[in-house]
Amino acid sequence: MFLRNRFFIAMAVVAVVMALGLLWLPLFHLAAVALAILLTITVVEVVLLYMTAGVQVRRICEQRLSNGDDNPVTLVLANRSSMRLRLTLLDEVPPELQERGLRWHTTVSPHSEQTVHYAVRPTRRGQMSFGHVWVYASTVIGMVERRLRSARPMTVKVYPSFLTLRRIDLRKVSDRLVTQGSKRIRQVGSNTEFEHIKEYVTGDDYRHINWKASARRMMPMVNVYHDERSQEIYSVVDMGRTMQVAAEGMTLLDHSINAALVLSYVAINKDDQAGVATFDVHFNTLVRASRRTGQMNRIMETLYDAETAFGESDYSELCLSLDHQLRRRSFVVLFTAFDALGNMYRQLPYLRQINKRHRLLVVFFNDEELLRFAQSDSDDCEDDYQRVVAEKMMYERRLITDILQQHGIHSVLTSTRHLVVDVVNKYLEMKARRMLT
Repeated sequence: MFLRNRFFIAMAVVAVVMALGLLWLPLFHLAAVALAILLTITVVEVVLLYMTAGVQVRRICEQRLSNGDDNPVTLVLANRSSMRLRLTLLDEVPPELQERGLRWHTTVSPHSEQTVHYAVRPTRRGQMSFGHVWVYASTVIGMVERRLRSARPMTVKVYPSFLTLRRIDLRKVSDRLVTQGSKRIRQVGSNTEFEHIKEYVTGDDYRHINWKASARRMMPMVNVYHDERSQEIYSVVDMGRTMQVAAEGMTLLDHSINAALVLSYVAINKDDQAGVATFDVHFNTLVRASRRTGQMNRIMETLYDAETAFGESDYSELCLSLDHQLRRRSFVVLFTAFDALGNMYRQLPYLRQINKRHRLLVVFFNDEELLRFAQSDSDDCEDDYQRVVAEKMMYERRLITDILQQHGIHSVLTSTRHLVVDVVNKYLEMKARRMLT
């Protein structure tokens, strides 16, 4: 039970009147009567609050939250008493969210319910715990308030941004590339899949004659095949120390995992097989490419608690592991962060080796804040020096793209804001040009 500000204000007024009563006695008697009335009202409100059936609060929240997205949370208030109550709610959200001031004030009629809606935006994956919902209830008198504890604590899991999968629309991402992706191009030595049976015409391959169908139709029938378009798409996420750089409230690792999830979803919907892998000092996990039901859940379960060892990524270990684990030529999308030209040169032999065995696409990041600083105006000589350094760093990242291209390695230099769209468009473009293998 707590005394509210209204009680202390009333007591201050009574004290002032009582002090003036030392100069004029009737004021003192008036203040004494007011004090008695105030204390009586306060006691009555205390009794009313403890005689009520109480207030119950129920929290409605998904057990799985989407990282980097606004996840809805609903609080359902139920007033079980026979009087109108003024309520103040305070929800104990996970401390990882760094949310302050989640406090709501409302008035609930007798034997009725109200709902409070808000959203939380987690910026890291893993488990998080909600605590209780604290309710501060008072009557229309408003002298005191009673604190009630409601809503049981609950633990939720923060997964990569699966809400993005519901919003993504391939027609909006790249309508032109989707259309081109349906074009059939015959390739020598490529795998083929059965499509349909048709009548034999001059020029058809006699090796494709379907003898059973020919016997039934009493005319030559041939099987028609088309190029097998299902490819293995692997999103390989670097979890080294350079991926812990923060951008727009999340690390590059979290942005990359979200993009890998979206790319896997798009690949499966484009009749390809999607898989993921992670590495840092060691080759950590591998989910083999597949289009089976539940593949997206397996990918999310693998990525939702992936954390870095804060060490230097071992690309030689990645090269050997991919060589042993991936028996079929695949499309490998590597999410990494090259912070300097020398760092890329150290890993270039391993990237070339991977690109010989598979089709490699390297995705790394531009620093938008550094870009804005390089393009801003300067006021003194020190800013000029810093701007030259920033421009040099931006130039090196563009140079990395050119060097990778010279060695036949495809790359995407993008910002975290455009990461998903750029990666998906690059995949669709390469698929349309039959460049995934």
